[in-house]
Amino acid sequence: MKTAQDIILKPVITEDSMERLADGKYTFEVATDANKVEIAKAVEKLFDVQVAKVNTMSVKGKQKRMGRYLGYRPDRKKAIVTLKGDKTIEFFDGMY
Repeated sequence: MKTAQDIILKPVITEDSMERLADGKYTFEVATDANKVEIAKAVEKLFDVQVAKVNTMSVKGKQKRMGRYLGYRPDRKKAIVTLKGDKTIEFFDGMY
């Protein structure tokens, strides 16, 4: 069985994700095999908040070159988590 730390890998800190914080939406990189229910339960357990909605997207790895050799970055999955109420995640509080 996967723990919450196995599902939520890291926060996504970009200009777009910082603008969404005002609306109570937080962006995380998650395990590629995790579903929306598992993601919601993991966020609720790790950060002690109520989750209203989870949107997920699979991101294909970009093509990269080293000289004449081509390779790809790994595929990943992102989740945008919308919270209920006025509670926030403390990790993101000082960022915007």
